[in-house]
Amino acid sequence: MKPFYVFILVSMMFGLSACSPSGPGPLEGKWRLEGGLIPMTVIYTETTEESMGIISNVSYRHDGNDIYVTYESGIAEGHSVRFTRVNNSTFASEFGTLRRVR
Repeated sequence: MKPFYVFILVSMMFGLSACSPSGPGPLEGKWRLEGGLIPMTVIYTETTEESMGIISNVSYRHDGNDIYVTYESGIAEGHSVRFTRVNNSTFASEFGTLRRVR
């Protein structure tokens, strides 16, 4: 009986370690996008992104220093954008640099 419990415990530990955080993680909050076509303020919450007064439903995927934001609604529906963490207050993307608004 004891090996069975050890197997279950080890399986649970591997399962939990494979889980990545849902939601924006360190991307959560208010940011200023600079270096793109139009400087703008962007706000990331658990399930949405707001920019230029438009709120879009999004999902997040974490991979090392990268956070992928996938648009679930709006004009960008189905597209993903990769944000690479530079430091605690800066993320880089193909659209410009996000700097945290304090």
